[in-house]
Amino acid sequence: MNAKSRPGIIQMKKVLVIIVISQFFCTSLWFAGNAIMPDLIKELHLDPGYLAHITSVVQFGFISGTLVFALGGIPDRFSPSLVFLISSLIAALFNAAVSFGAIPIAGILSFRFLTGFFLAGIYPVGMKIAADYYQQSLGRSLGFLVGALVLGTSFPHLLKSITTALPWKYVIYCTSLLAVAGGIAIYLLVPDGPHRTQGIQPKAAAFLKGFKNKAFRAAAFGYFGHMWELYAFWAFIPVVLAAYKTYHPGAGFDLSFLSFCVIASGSIGCIMGGWLSQSFGAKKVATIALCISGICCLISPLLLLTSTLPVLLVFLLTWGMSVTADSPLFSSLVAQNAPPAAKGASITIVTSIGFAITIVSIQLLNILIDQIDPGYLYLFLAPGPVLGLLALLKKNKRSNA
Repeated sequence: MNAKSRPGIIQMKKVLVIIVISQFFCTSLWFAGNAIMPDLIKELHLDPGYLAHITSVVQFGFISGTLVFALGGIPDRFSPSLVFLISSLIAALFNAAVSFGAIPIAGILSFRFLTGFFLAGIYPVGMKIAADYYQQSLGRSLGFLVGALVLGTSFPHLLKSITTALPWKYVIYCTSLLAVAGGIAIYLLVPDGPHRTQGIQPKAAAFLKGFKNKAFRAAAFGYFGHMWELYAFWAFIPVVLAAYKTYHPGAGFDLSFLSFCVIASGSIGCIMGGWLSQSFGAKKVATIALCISGICCLISPLLLLTSTLPVLLVFLLTWGMSVTADSPLFSSLVAQNAPPAAKGASITIVTSIGFAITIVSIQLLNILIDQIDPGYLYLFLAPGPVLGLLALLKKNKRSNA
C-alpha cells in the first residue's frame, strides 16, 4: 500500500516544483518595465510620473485579459497547461517588442498593456493548475506559487542591479527568455490535474454565484483590501528609497538591489503563510498578516524618515514579508469556496477586480507624490488593510456564533 502511494507523492512534489519555477520565470515579465524605467526616462525625456503609468497599464492589460479569460471560461474549457504555454509565449513576445528599435512611449505602453493581457493566462491559470492538483494542502501549495510570483516580480530589479554596466535591453531579453522556458516546462511536464473538471462551459455570470457564499465573499473582500496596498507598495519602493538617499546622502545602498530585496522578501512571507495556515487555518493567518501590514502603513512615516538605515531595512523587510503573506491564503479561500463548475472563472474574476483596485491606489500615490513628502505616502494605503480586516472579522464573528 505504502509502496504504491509513494510514487504518487513524489510525482505531486515534482509537479509543484515545476509549477513554482515556471511561475517565477513567467512573472518576471511583470515589473520588467519598472526596472528599466529610469533608463527610459533618460532616453525618451519622460516625466518621472510615467513609472506609475507603465505600472498601471500592465495592470489594466491584466484586468482586460482576466475578463476575457473569465467570461470565455477559457481556464475551465481548455487545458490549463496549454493556455499557460500559449500565454507565456505571446507575453514574452510583447515584452521583447519594447527593445525593437526606437519605439515611442505610446508604443511601449501598448506593448506593456499586451504583456499584462497575456499574464492573465499565466498567474491565475497557474493557480488553477495548482488547485487541480492540490485540494487538501492548497493553502501551502499556493504559498509556494504566490511566492514564485513575488520573486518573479522582484527579479527584474535584481537583473538591473547585476547588469548596470549593460544596456537596459538585457533585462528585457532575459525576462522574455525565462517566460518562454517557463511556458514550455508547464506544457511538457505538467499534464491536467486529477481534480480538474473537464468539458465545462460556464455561463457568462456563473462565477457571480460565488458572491452569494459568505465565506467566498469574505475572502474576496479581504483580498481586495490587500490588493489596494500591495502593488502600490511595490511600485513606489524605488521612489521612496530614492527620496531617502536624497535626505541621507551617506546611505550607501544600491537602489535596484534593495528594491529587489524588499519585494523578494515577500516570497518568504508567502511560504511562511502557507505553512502556518496548515496549523492555524488560512483565514486566521491571513487576518494576522493583513493586520501587520496595516500597522506598517500607519507607522511608516516614523520609520521611512529615520536616519538609522538598519532600522529602515528591518522595517521594510518586515513589511515586505507581511504584505504578501496573505496573498496565497486569500487565493486558497477563494478557490475552495468558489462554485465547482466555475472555479477557474471565479479565481480569475476576483483577481481581475483586485488588480483594478491596484490601478486606483497606484495613481492616487502618483498624484500625491508631488504634493506631500514621500515619507508620508504609504499612509494612504492603510484604508485597504482596514477594510479588508473588517470583511474578515465580520465573517469570523458569524462563523463563531
